Amino acid sequence: MLWKKPRFAAIPVACALVILLVTSNSWVALSLVRVLEWQNTPTQLPQAEAIVVLGGATKSQFFPRPGVDLSEEGDRVLYGAELYKQALAPIIIVSGGRIAWRGSGSPESMDMAEILTQVGVPSSAIIQEPNSYNTYENAVNVKKILNSRKIKNILLVTSAMHMPRSLAIFKRQNIAAIAAPTDFLVSTNEFQEIKSSFEARMLALLPDSGALQNFTRALKEYVGLIIYRLRGWV
Repeated sequence: MLWKKPRFAAIPVACALVILLVTSNSWVALSLVRVLEWQNTPTQLPQAEAIVVLGGATKSQFFPRPGVDLSEEGDRVLYGAELYKQALAPIIIVSGGRIAWRGSGSPESMDMAEILTQVGVPSSAIIQEPNSYNTYENAVNVKKILNSRKIKNILLVTSAMHMPRSLAIFKRQNIAAIAAPTDFLVSTNEFQEIKSSFEARMLALLPDSGALQNFTRALKEYVGLIIYRLRGWV
């Protein structure tokens, strides 16, 4: 295109450049993430009958890992353990399978249970749900466990950015879920940093791979909300 029709080729090249500049801009990325994450900011959590921790937080034990590793979203598991130690609920339900085409390994529920026991949660207080491959299935399969145990309300633990979609899905299943978000990517500190000086403001306008990643994650959640709403899941 550039060789044969340079004028025509300039249009998609310019569009690609504009898209890159916008989506890798720290101001844009932080703003989009904040809209999602700050919908359910932490408050004093009440007592509940169970804590539900959603998957997406672990990496299975494969060489050369000495054991199960926590992923970037690993705060979910640790926060679930913290809530249990605060005696906010007597049991923890860990929900998540392992998608075959994304690599073999034990179900995420098993990996999360292993981490929980390592940080002091007794195995008798952990219930595994290993058959879910997306957030909708998390809610459907957890509901079966709740009904079988006559559990009425839960604390729902997942990443703050993922919480709006998760909470909507669980409530759609008539589960009395209370948001307990963790793994916040954006705090007041991040916004203070990019506004702290003229240099910081200018640098925040430049393309940044971290900002592009955050934009991509936020976009996934916005698209997910639309798709789930069209399917009647939220």
